[in-house]
Amino acid sequence: MKDLLLITPPFTQLNTPYPATAYIKGFLNTKGISAFQMDLGIEVILELFSKNGLENLFQVSSFKFTEFGQNSNRIYSLQNDYIKTIDAVIAFLQGKNPSLARQICSGNFLPEASRFSQLDDMEWAFGTMGMQDKAKHLATLYLEDLSDFIVECADENFGFSRYAERLGRSANSFDELYNHLKSEPTYIDKITLKILKDRVEAVQPKLVCFSVPFPGNLYSAFRCAQFMKSNFPTINIAMGGGFPNTELRELKDKRVFEFFDFITLDDGELPIELLTLNVQNPNSEEFKRTLKLVNKEVTYVNNSSKPDYKQSEVGTPDYSDLQLQNYISVIEIANPMHSLWSDGRWNKLTMAHGCYWGKCTFCDISLDYIKLYEPIAAKILVDRMEELILQTGENGFHFVDEAAPPALMREVALEIIKRKIVVSWWTNIRFEKSFTSDLCLLLKTSGCIAVSGGLEVASDRLLELIKKGVTVEQVAQVTRNFTESGIMVHAYLMYGYPTQSVQETVDSLEMVRQLFELGILQSGFWHQFAMTTHSPVGMFPEEFGVIPEQNEITFANNDINFKDKTGINHDKFSFGLKKSLFNYMHGICFDYDLQDWFDFKIPNTKIPSDYIVSCLEKETDFNIKSSAKIVWIGGKPTSEIFTKSKKGNSWEMTKLTFHDKIETFDISIENDKAEWLVETLEKVSVFGDSKFTFSQLKSDFENSFEDFELFWYSKPMATLRTFGLLVL
Repeated sequence: MKDLLLITPPFTQLNTPYPATAYIKGFLNTKGISAFQMDLGIEVILELFSKNGLENLFQVSSFKFTEFGQNSNRIYSLQNDYIKTIDAVIAFLQGKNPSLARQICSGNFLPEASRFSQLDDMEWAFGTMGMQDKAKHLATLYLEDLSDFIVECADENFGFSRYAERLGRSANSFDELYNHLKSEPTYIDKITLKILKDRVEAVQPKLVCFSVPFPGNLYSAFRCAQFMKSNFPTINIAMGGGFPNTELRELKDKRVFEFFDFITLDDGELPIELLTLNVQNPNSEEFKRTLKLVNKEVTYVNNSSKPDYKQSEVGTPDYSDLQLQNYISVIEIANPMHSLWSDGRWNKLTMAHGCYWGKCTFCDISLDYIKLYEPIAAKILVDRMEELILQTGENGFHFVDEAAPPALMREVALEIIKRKIVVSWWTNIRFEKSFTSDLCLLLKTSGCIAVSGGLEVASDRLLELIKKGVTVEQVAQVTRNFTESGIMVHAYLMYGYPTQSVQETVDSLEMVRQLFELGILQSGFWHQFAMTTHSPVGMFPEEFGVIPEQNEITFANNDINFKDKTGINHDKFSFGLKKSLFNYMHGICFDYDLQDWFDFKIPNTKIPSDYIVSCLEKETDFNIKSSAKIVWIGGKPTSEIFTKSKKGNSWEMTKLTFHDKIETFDISIENDKAEWLVETLEKVSVFGDSKFTFSQLKSDFENSFEDFELFWYSKPMATLRTFGLLVL
């Protein structure tokens, strides 16, 4: 018996659990509140995509056989091949059956339907992949074929990372979802509810909390809550997570509370702690940011005087109970960053609550999850990383920040290196000038493998309107710094921002083309601007030249339909922007005219063809802040004294030999300066505790020698700078 059952309803990700319940369970541990968590989505997937699951699927679908399209008819005819291979394929995608890769790649093993027709077009994209990755891609196509069959023949709402999403998206009224819940449970519902019933009976919780991050989780959460109200009426039910936090703040429809007793908003730790106390003691009436029925009316209750917990107090995320060994790694498309999302399992952590920038006009900066910025101390973060490595056996980390702060990234990287931990990690950033070549090299050394950031619209006018705080020139220089250090860079790209002209869209594409042609961007994704009610554009539309659609809000309110006063139909750019980007990501078609990507007339770009090159050629600012930290990430050199002769004169010099991971290099300097340098490198080593600033380094040098600038900018020191003497 547990106090709480924490549930992520279907469906989110196949390869790794959504972290919300792990965060909450980690916090509850600090309060002595017992909880069991489950990712209901992965459990449903594993039940559905199994030998027994497919046997049931084909049996249920047989009643619709006469209605099948050509593709479903083919899959149905090959059902024995699917039933025979499914368990082996799932085990392979779970990393438990790697030897199957050869058989998958050899052909004539997996049954093939329409998804495999993509191979003719995509063979060149995946041709350089290793066998394991290519087999993962083929196995993914195999699962997608089965998914198409499920959608046509068993459950039209199915999707691997979302379920019945249309019922949750922009649902200003509860009517459609409520009416859908009156119908008989779907094929997927029946699998879901059976698993839920078994788990509730085993755990016997007093309170069940559904974490609903996205619209694609909403319907299933309601269906599960409905089932529990009918079958376990004494158990209290709550909902929290990203969807209610952003969409249900104006909830008025009391019918929602036929399904849920409580809906909590924003950070869930304190609200859930108080709900637990309320369930244990019904006379307690203290709540934090909680919607509930009071006198048959939807009421927002926030009567607790207790402050929210600091990030240092919420504990380490706890992934126990989750079936970590059973998640499925898939490779859907040839996009390097998307493969990070879907391939491999990642421990999720947050460097800082909220966003340190908090100004972007398209972002929900009015809500707590953005506006309340609170970083976590680097030592605490790395402590948590070590705890999670021990708990999960995984050393990959995805920091799920809105935008990770550069100064904190630096401290985390230093702490990781100092502790000699081997990890791989990636996160989201802003392309700001703090990401120097030296900082990027430090991050790479600590295990950073990729960053993603919002370039949004590659137009300085629009970046200023967005209040992004960066310029295209700055983005180019920062992406160059990351790329040269060996860190992959993904850019989020936007089109259709209010007042964006056709010319600006074309010019933005040209900027992106040049960034990819120069190899300083490796991955990207175009998305069309969406106006949300909690963003500055949504709150003050008249300032941005948009006319919002006015609807009565009784249920969800986030995305707002609108008209741009420019009257431009931005939808028509979607295909051309995405097709061009797909090719650029694979290093081809840079010589195509931009017009070739569109089937309608576009203006010529006004961006010079060497614009990004000119941004990268601008001279580096050699001024170093006196407070900059000096760090040596290399090893201890060996010394050798030799005699140097020139024009009949001879003098002794010291050759210092360093061994980098890849190569060996040496520098030669005067004996006394070599002795000072070796001692100084020991002092500023990343493995030591000394914190040397640039001004301290200069003063220390000048205690014994003259002309520090001449020494610092000498050829030997330039070599050391290249190999790991960092100014941070």
